[in-house]
Amino acid sequence: MLRGLLQLTWLEIKIFLREPLGAIGTLLMPVAIFLVLGRSLGRGARSPISAGAASFLQSGLPVLVSVLIAISAVVSLVTIISIYREGGILKRLRATPLRPQTILSAHVLVKLLFTATTIALMLLAGRRFYPVGLNVPVFSFAVAVLVSTLSILSIGFVIASLVRTARFAQPLGALIFYPMIAVSGLFVPIEVMPPVLQFLSRLLPMTYIVSLLRGIWGGAQWSAHLGDLAALTIIAVACTALSARVFRWE
Repeated sequence: MLRGLLQLTWLEIKIFLREPLGAIGTLLMPVAIFLVLGRSLGRGARSPISAGAASFLQSGLPVLVSVLIAISAVVSLVTIISIYREGGILKRLRATPLRPQTILSAHVLVKLLFTATTIALMLLAGRRFYPVGLNVPVFSFAVAVLVSTLSILSIGFVIASLVRTARFAQPLGALIFYPMIAVSGLFVPIEVMPPVLQFLSRLLPMTYIVSLLRGIWGGAQWSAHLGDLAALTIIAVACTALSARVFRWE
C-alpha cells in the first residue's frame, strides 16, 4: 500500500509539473506577490511608512500570502479531481489494485508537498530580499500553514464530490474560498464588524486559519491556539465524512 501511494504521488507530481503555467502559478506567483507588495509598501525600507502599512508588512502580508497558497492548493485539487472524473481517469484508477483511499491520499500529499515548497520559497525570498527583518519561527509557521491547508482540503473534497464538470470546478472553488478572506479578520477586526458578519465569520474556517497563522507568525505558542486547532479539526472531520458519503468516482 505504501509503495503504491509513493509511486502514485510521484506520478501526480510529474503530471503537474508538465503544465508550466500551473507550476508557475502555484509555486512562484505567491512568492512574487509577497515580494512585490512587500517592496511596494516598504519602499525598500528607504523611507518612513505608516503604522498601518508597517503592521501589515509585519504580519498581514505573510498571512495573506500563506492563505492564498492554501486556497491555490485546494482549488487546484478540486479542478484536478473534476478533470479526472470527467475524463474517466478516476473510474480506471478505481479498477486498479490501489485502494480508493490511496488514490485520494496521493492527491493530498502532492498538494501538501507543493504548499510546503512554496512556503519555503517565500520565506527564503523574504530573508534575502524582504525589507522587514523579522525573527519568525519558520518551522512552526510552516506546520501551521500545512495544518490549515489540510483542513480546507477536506472542503475541497466536498466541492469536488458535488461538481459534475471540470469547467465549473475552479470558478466555484474560487467563489467559495476567496470571499472568506474578507470576513476572516485579516483586514478588518471581527469585533468591529456588524453582528451578522461576526456570526458568519465564526462559521468559516478562514477565520480560524488567519488567527492561527497570525499568532504563530508573531511567536505565540501552539497552546494559545487550541481553539483554532479544534475548529479546524472539526471542520476537517465533518467535511471528510461528508465527502466520503457523496463522492462519485464517475
